[in-house]
Amino acid sequence: MLIDQIGNYIEILQSSVWLERLMVIVAYGFLAKICDLFVTRVLTRLTAKTKMLADDRMVESFHSPVIWTVFAIGILHALTLPPSLSPPWHTVLPSMVKTMVIGAWGLAVFRLFNRIADQNMVEVISRGKIGHDLYNLFYNLSRVVLLVAILLWVLAIWQVNLTPMFASAGIVGIAIALAAKDTLANFFGGISIFADRIYKVGDYIIVDNSDRGEVVDIGIRSTRIKTRDDVLITIPNSILAGAKIINESAPQPRFRIRVPVGVSYDSDLDLVEKTMLEVAAANPGVVKDPAPRVRMRAFADSAINFQLLCWLEDPSLKGRETHNILKAIFKAFREKEITIPYPQRQIHITDH
Repeated sequence: MLIDQIGNYIEILQSSVWLERLMVIVAYGFLAKICDLFVTRVLTRLTAKTKMLADDRMVESFHSPVIWTVFAIGILHALTLPPSLSPPWHTVLPSMVKTMVIGAWGLAVFRLFNRIADQNMVEVISRGKIGHDLYNLFYNLSRVVLLVAILLWVLAIWQVNLTPMFASAGIVGIAIALAAKDTLANFFGGISIFADRIYKVGDYIIVDNSDRGEVVDIGIRSTRIKTRDDVLITIPNSILAGAKIINESAPQPRFRIRVPVGVSYDSDLDLVEKTMLEVAAANPGVVKDPAPRVRMRAFADSAINFQLLCWLEDPSLKGRETHNILKAIFKAFREKEITIPYPQRQIHITDH
């Protein structure tokens, strides 16, 4: 008797197309609920045991899209059951379901991207590789690219012809490129600086052997350098991209200075070298490794020229420590009676 009743119910369902489709949707709804329980009770607990945060964020962000995707597949399955829907619903309803699925995934990707970008913004900027505005530029461009990709996908689902749109975009792009040639040159110059890692915020650079200073900001259009006179110089990125740049902070932050000193020809050269090394060793700003060294450079007109080579922790200390070392050398030479000569001329007058 029970079997006969079940058979009658099946015949009723088969005779009613909409009831059959409803049952398919309900079955997929149960399947979506099973996926929900699996994600909540299994995947969430597994990711919580790992040290990484990326897997937790991905599970949290893609939890809802997975469930809605399973449910949407059930709706699409139900819509494909015979007999086919009458026009235009045979194309409109499936396209609407696909659009909602893409919207759910796009919203999840947007949220995950925004969360990762916001959490890593402070760390990336603090490293000094790019400035705040350049980071925001890449962040907004990435969001625009993602949004355009989603819109193009949706238009493709609705079978919209994209050829005229791409042709119009090409014409508009050419017009913008011609009108904003300098701005685009600075923008791509900034990208090349970022990609090549020529310098970063906090580095001391010399531009074309003239302007020297600390990089305080790498912007969209220009780079700002603060000189030792506390003067802020703004240089367009297009100029920096083609300029000769000496990065005194790379590949290592320590910086070598050369301190020239001249002594008289009557001096004890070994004592001169020893004294200069003692001065460098007594200076707390001079690093111990590599060790300082002294080199004799030339027999000049009035003196024997020496050079003290030593390393500092940071290029910003160049002027101050050169000053300190020169003062210390002068005092040490006076104590040890080492003469620092100055140019002299002797005139001989003879009678004829």
